[in-house]
Amino acid sequence: MKKSQIIHPLLCLLSILLLLEGISLSVEARAPFACNPKHAGARAYPFCQTTLPVAERVRDLIGRLTLPEKVSLLVDNAAAVPRLGIGSYEWWSEALHGVSNVGPGTRFGGKFPGATSFPQVITTAASFNTTLWEEIGRVVSDEGRAMYNGGMGGLTYWSPNVNILRDPRWGRGQETPGEDPVVAGQYAASYVRGLQGTDGDRLKVAACCKHYTAYDLDNWSGVDRFHFNAQVSKQDIVDTFDVPFRECVMAGNVASVMCSYNQVNGVPTCADPKLLRNTIRGDWHCDSVGVYYNKQHYTSTPEEAAADAIKAGLDLDCGPFLGIHTINAINRGLVTENDVNNALTNTITVQMRLGMFDGPPSAQPYGHLGPADVCTPAHQELALEAARQGIVLLKNHGPSLPLSHIRHRTVAVIGPNSDVTVTMIGNYAGVACGYITPLQGIGNYAKTIHQQGCTDVECSDDKLFGPAINAASQADATIIIMGLDQSIEAEFKDRAGLLLPGRQQELVSKVAAASRGPTVLVLMSGGPIDVSFAQNDPKVSAILWAGYPGQAGGQAIADVLWGTTNPGGKLPMTWYPQEYLNNLPMTNMAMRSGPGYPGRTYRFYQGPVVYPFGHGLSYTRFTHTIIDAPLEVMVPLDGRRKTNSSAIDKAIKVTHARCGQLSLSVQVDVRNAGSRDGPHTLLVFSRPPAGKWAPQKQLIAFERVHVPAGALQRVRVNIHVCKYLSVVDKAGVRRIPLGDHHIHVGDATHSISLKPETLGEIKS
Repeated sequence: MKKSQIIHPLLCLLSILLLLEGISLSVEARAPFACNPKHAGARAYPFCQTTLPVAERVRDLIGRLTLPEKVSLLVDNAAAVPRLGIGSYEWWSEALHGVSNVGPGTRFGGKFPGATSFPQVITTAASFNTTLWEEIGRVVSDEGRAMYNGGMGGLTYWSPNVNILRDPRWGRGQETPGEDPVVAGQYAASYVRGLQGTDGDRLKVAACCKHYTAYDLDNWSGVDRFHFNAQVSKQDIVDTFDVPFRECVMAGNVASVMCSYNQVNGVPTCADPKLLRNTIRGDWHCDSVGVYYNKQHYTSTPEEAAADAIKAGLDLDCGPFLGIHTINAINRGLVTENDVNNALTNTITVQMRLGMFDGPPSAQPYGHLGPADVCTPAHQELALEAARQGIVLLKNHGPSLPLSHIRHRTVAVIGPNSDVTVTMIGNYAGVACGYITPLQGIGNYAKTIHQQGCTDVECSDDKLFGPAINAASQADATIIIMGLDQSIEAEFKDRAGLLLPGRQQELVSKVAAASRGPTVLVLMSGGPIDVSFAQNDPKVSAILWAGYPGQAGGQAIADVLWGTTNPGGKLPMTWYPQEYLNNLPMTNMAMRSGPGYPGRTYRFYQGPVVYPFGHGLSYTRFTHTIIDAPLEVMVPLDGRRKTNSSAIDKAIKVTHARCGQLSLSVQVDVRNAGSRDGPHTLLVFSRPPAGKWAPQKQLIAFERVHVPAGALQRVRVNIHVCKYLSVVDKAGVRRIPLGDHHIHVGDATHSISLKPETLGEIKS
């Protein structure tokens, strides 16, 4: 997101929590943002006294600010207040999958030439590994704090992106954890915990879950995100689009939430108090939300726009809009100075939780982090391991993989993505510590013959086909590395279709036909690609999807090809055939299928697919046995409810059940029946009782385990009944369907009957 391309989006209403004190040995120091002991009178200001409650410190500071000073703090490049010893601050930094220089708050150079660049989020999501997600967040925040201490970065990161990948054409799908709300929610909570730390109310860095809500269109067929009015049912809002944000707030305790660019049902999300104040702060009990506001001709004057945004729950503007128009809005009586005070209360509270008003950073927790803590060997090894875990084996005919050190000594490496660097880190990336390209990684295992075949991924002609075909005919094996890059899918650029660009398909088929050994197709992309031709071509022996695998992606790809790593990734999104898009506009937000409408994602679409959600092969074979699970679960009802809590269509409102710790346990034996050790992702699905509200199936739990060859591992999965076995009705009310819920783990199935247990008289 480039600031010049934003009209005036607004950001970041932040949480009111107490700041815990901490002590740490310091190595490097930067000038304090505020409360410098060298500043005359700093120690006398109550807002500088760490022994006072944060709320009291915040009130004291706001009470000392003039109205122009207050307004100057409502924008992302907040001005200094020299008379109080407060420095300027740039709020906008990004850390989607590593510290990035996309936002103006962070820059590289000097002692910080780069930072660890992890795989793009869609690739990391394919690992289905919550521990990995949190660990990546921890490393990113270590490096972010180090750069802040060195004067090269900020502490407020507008990451992660947890929107649902509803449409496979979306250019920013690569930034998301995929199409499933449960996966996206758990990713959000895990990554945020890693970023923000677990030191009570003290923040290591401040995260920001974005973009709330129902945002997954950038620029399609003449419709752009700034002018798009997403018509979304209450059912889909609650059942799909809001789930990741709810988890981000309630499980991740995120410091802020950013609203989306679009309108939802005719109201800009950043000017909608129902979404910001009522849902995020009210229903979810969060004191913080960060929002963008983009003018969509919703108000007739800029002063009205500023007033609507602030009163809806906006605290910070990415751009100058609030700084320019807020005082006039106050003078016109559209908004009050107290409303501005409320906004500042949230932003300043976050800065205090970050320790920015506690004096020298070197004397605080994390003050010891510096250049030596960025791009460390351990961090770079984690980036490599994340890429290994995210790679998905889509096809393995024969099997043809893994390749052999003995039989495959000379390998043809072909394709426009065969020797790329920045392509591997996707968008919202920074400057990587270094790169290992696919060609380099493969070269660590075999002698290579390299031909691009196409000059770039657009592959507009066949001028380079001949040398590529000739190379394949000479090699013991051929690896074709194709796919997409940011010229095809990106922010502001949605795809028109799902096929490989240009003449890539032709190149793959001709090279495969000429290859004297096995041909492996490796795909780099964020979104799904229709590669039915390769799946059905016996000359294409195997297919890998690497997503955008980060700075060490080339080594990870090679490790999987030669079996040093046994692939365990699973697709976090459905791969549709091109025909799925026939008469399917991106602007239709409905999730559920209907007459002439196929539905969205594995939960509601039942047509043909290239590869289903959760697909991913291994070099070994796993079996599942459900060895323990209840046959019946009683759902206790709250008899004190006076509103209608009857089991409409045999489904109880979640608010009328005593959910508490109402959970059930399923124990599954996972056996590695093959000859190789390997990771395995246990995906637990539920098929609710048939009904007009229910998805055809929904993921209710997942767990990644490592099982040695021939061994058995017992996995216990706890399932919260109200949270994961519920569905949402057309009014947006979450209900628990009574009757048989069918649990699926691979080929193993089990039925659990949910029955009501009345604890008192239910009045209606």
